[in-house]
Amino acid sequence: MFKALSNESRLQILQWLKEPEKHFVPHEGVDMREIGVCVSQVTDKLNMTQSTASQYLSILQRAGLIRTERIGKYTYYKRNEEKISELADFLNQKL
Repeated sequence: MFKALSNESRLQILQWLKEPEKHFVPHEGVDMREIGVCVSQVTDKLNMTQSTASQYLSILQRAGLIRTERIGKYTYYKRNEEKISELADFLNQKL
């Protein structure tokens, strides 16, 4: 989990996903709070290739910090607030 958080762009993605309506335009009418943000939206915002953005999202997903939902041909990403809260609790207890 800490390795996933060690990259500034991945931290930025988590910050954007905290309040997606402030940082992204809805994709095909999808409720970004409920469903999430499409990889193409993250790619555009990061100004990176889709493969790099996908890799960053994959790392965050494997760490449990984001969740995915597949709708048709699109995959949407949103924060896993429960896991992020557990991490914050852990840090508060240990540090």
